[in-house]
Amino acid sequence: MKKKIEILAPAKNLTQGIAAINSGADAVYIGAPLYGARSNATNSVEDIAELVKYAHLFNAQVFVVINTILYDNELEPCRQLIWKLYDIGVDALIIQDMAIMEMELPPIVLHASTQTNNRDADKIKFLADAGIKRVVLARELNLHQIKEISEASDVELEFFVTGALCVSFSGNCYMSVANGERSANRGSCAQNCRLPYNLIDGNGDTLIKNSHLLSIKDFDVSNQIPNLVEAGIVSFKIEGRLKDIVYVKNNVSYLRQKLDAFLNENSDKYTKASSGKCTYLFDSSLDRTFNRGYTDYFVNERHQSIGSWESPKSKGQYIGKLIKTVGNSYEIENGELLNNGDGLCFINENNEAEGIYVNRAENGIIYPNVLKEIKEGTFIYRNNDAAFIKLVEREDSAVRKISTTLVLKENETGFELIATDEDGNVSVVNLVHPKEQTKNNESLAENFKTNLAKTGFTPYTADEITIEFSGNWFLPISKINEMRRTVYEQLSEIRLKNYVRHEHQIVKTSHPYPETKLDFMYNVANKTARKFYERHGVTEIEKAFELQWDPGKSRVMTTKYCIKYELERCPKYHRENMDKKVKEPLVLKQGELEYKLKFNCKPCEMEIWEKDAEFEIEEDHFH
Repeated sequence: MKKKIEILAPAKNLTQGIAAINSGADAVYIGAPLYGARSNATNSVEDIAELVKYAHLFNAQVFVVINTILYDNELEPCRQLIWKLYDIGVDALIIQDMAIMEMELPPIVLHASTQTNNRDADKIKFLADAGIKRVVLARELNLHQIKEISEASDVELEFFVTGALCVSFSGNCYMSVANGERSANRGSCAQNCRLPYNLIDGNGDTLIKNSHLLSIKDFDVSNQIPNLVEAGIVSFKIEGRLKDIVYVKNNVSYLRQKLDAFLNENSDKYTKASSGKCTYLFDSSLDRTFNRGYTDYFVNERHQSIGSWESPKSKGQYIGKLIKTVGNSYEIENGELLNNGDGLCFINENNEAEGIYVNRAENGIIYPNVLKEIKEGTFIYRNNDAAFIKLVEREDSAVRKISTTLVLKENETGFELIATDEDGNVSVVNLVHPKEQTKNNESLAENFKTNLAKTGFTPYTADEITIEFSGNWFLPISKINEMRRTVYEQLSEIRLKNYVRHEHQIVKTSHPYPETKLDFMYNVANKTARKFYERHGVTEIEKAFELQWDPGKSRVMTTKYCIKYELERCPKYHRENMDKKVKEPLVLKQGELEYKLKFNCKPCEMEIWEKDAEFEIEEDHFH
């Protein structure tokens, strides 16, 4: 059996879900009315039902995100919602709270969200043995770790491929809740990581002023697809349930073309996960929609800076350097690429991002809406590509069609049209009609073919059309058109009827959990999740952070990203700079907010603690 490799796209709503499928997604993930980790990307059950129907036509899947932690009073409403989602044909749920594993559920497939912090092979094997069919891996993993996880159990593995990165291990960021009771685990992250901070050392000196020190670049491992597939990844996930339709279409089409090239070269082992073929009116490129610059994060170990300190906003596409300012205009390298209405961005002398709009672009000379003082040689980026956006927004900019063959033949009572699609589904339409020869006994076969080929707005193309007549029969074109319409309408119904949804009934297990003590980072927020862990041998369970306020002294984030590394003061990677050691503890300050940084060099992680926390500063062990 060939392994199916999938592109999984985000859907903020029904329109974007359909656009993602038309652009080539094999699956989409979407929020329900409640319990999704993006509280402002919710959808009605009716809209999800419509998306399911559209997706299934192309053998694409729909996953619903129920990945917040749940409180006791939410368990029953959540369970009822899951039954509704099962009844409308949803393929799987992406979950965080283990209480769901304890509920009386329909046989719906469950995926473990990246919020369950999936980075240890033994914990992932535990989830697989408990009945989880797919695990969304932590973004911090490298290729070796992914391979190790893949070899430890046969659970499906999903990995992010493009989009924004959470600086924290997913599910383990309490910064937002500690500052204002907006919990990221409950779907309303305040994005404190995208704020500007001052960095202050242990002597009280300010090392860096007003910089976005926790804001990191966006993720792109699209050129690692072959290595990731080999390591065991079957699904490539695009981040972005809050992004716009142009971002979704651009990312999906870009990855579709990348993945198809890989599948064509390795067709003996791997295959596409859904049906149909896409055509595009635009050339997709990741830098043409929202991005903060790109990093491959840790997929190939730690090897470069990943901060995006100047600005948490989109940088966009690099155009060229500013050559000079002439009167009320700018001369920019490659300025001929720019159009009226474009948005440009540059980093000013205070290391802050600034923007201007192009009122008019003529022969590479740019007339901005406001003339700002920009130093010659400054890099200019385009973060709003007006012409590209207008093109991609068109509904026909990405079209997906299922390939069919048509045969028109005669039978005892008249004629029949048979449509067979690329997946082997067959639709037959009969027409009762007398067999009359054409006027001069001329063949109308070419005419018939021309009209049968007009598949128009249907999701089909007729790639091969055969006419099997024993004589030159006459048929009115209106009848030909009617048969073609009916045969395709029926084919859609047949495809939906023949769609196979995988089902899996969770059976309660009691195999041991790899840990016996769980701290607050396991996010246990209800009695049912507690019961789940206790049955699997856990003896001590701390309450979720959200339920135990101890303001001022908590660890609010654990991350692989490291400010010491970014400053080139890491005792492991920057030995040559160790004479310029920084005095700890390092502190991040933003107005009233203040955090202490703790560096755990053994696992190569950084922790962020609230300002009154007390901890030992580790001496570095790399001498």
